[in-house]
Amino acid sequence: MRSVQRTTWSWPGRPDPGLLRDVALVCLAGGVVGVSFGAIAVAGGLPVWVPVVMSLVVYAGSAQFSAVGVLLAGGGPVAAAATGLLLNTRTAAFSLAVAEHIGRSRLARLVGAHLVTDETVAFTLAQQDPARRRAAFWVSGIGLFTVWNACVAAGALAGGALGDTARYGLDAAFPAVLVALVLPALREDAGVRRAALAGTVLALALTPAVPAGVPVLAALAGLALHGRAPGKRKEPQS
Repeated sequence: MRSVQRTTWSWPGRPDPGLLRDVALVCLAGGVVGVSFGAIAVAGGLPVWVPVVMSLVVYAGSAQFSAVGVLLAGGGPVAAAATGLLLNTRTAAFSLAVAEHIGRSRLARLVGAHLVTDETVAFTLAQQDPARRRAAFWVSGIGLFTVWNACVAAGALAGGALGDTARYGLDAAFPAVLVALVLPALREDAGVRRAALAGTVLALALTPAVPAGVPVLAALAGLALHGRAPGKRKEPQS
């Protein structure tokens, strides 16, 4: 009797302990930054519900920080939303990179699209096979979403009690974690190294001249070099 292949979404299996450890470390870093975001927003004069709802609906750290910065500087909601949308355009390319690992059902794609972040994409692409990539996406995505929102709420409730959050160096937590996650790919793939180097140079060159966030988007131009191996000379056949 022929078995019927299931096409509905199902849990991808039990992740390995190493993945859980790495996700836990990133969640810790994300939680610290989330507390900082909630505290900064409320200490700047925004109501507690603003950072909480923004984290649930927008769920994008850099976009949230930028939007709150615009609001606290006196900008209107339209300018804040436009800034957040501009920074979040990079997730369109990220979504394409992990689309096949999210799942096939509409529910899986809808929920998965909301969980796409720099960290979940890095975790997913660092795995060696499709099953592990799918597990990495959902474990990291659900874990980070839960921790981020809980810590933003805690930071918002704490308000100004934390003092100047910039003195703790929290802005360095995420970049350090992301560098650690992408190092294996940089070691193994020359195309990734070329793309990363080109994007880094472009972003650094633009940083003094353009608004914050734009250099990160411009760095995506480095992807044009991915997969373009130097021309090899054809060996003569004997």
